[in-house]
Amino acid sequence: MFKRFSVPVLVLVLLHVGSALGQQPQSYPILDRLAQKVIDKYSNSTCVQLAEMKSEKPSGEKAEMEQRAIAMLKQDPQMRQYFLNKVAAPIANKMFECGMIP
Repeated sequence: MFKRFSVPVLVLVLLHVGSALGQQPQSYPILDRLAQKVIDKYSNSTCVQLAEMKSEKPSGEKAEMEQRAIAMLKQDPQMRQYFLNKVAAPIANKMFECGMIP
């Protein structure tokens, strides 16, 4: 489900550098904006559009960016928890409405 995110590499680098420079552990302003984009993407998509997005395989630069985003979230448990706490409920609700989860 989270492999479908389209994330610019620059955003990920800024997030990582920002946290390394001593930002408070629960303060990720760029991640907040990214999470809101993900939430908006799911909220504004129809069930048919979500099914199509799920069946498409990313390729090229998009696939590479997604892999980097997932790697960043795997490496930083606090960032991952923060992001998932923001996006999980809206995404799960939309997927439930669309019959994509029981």
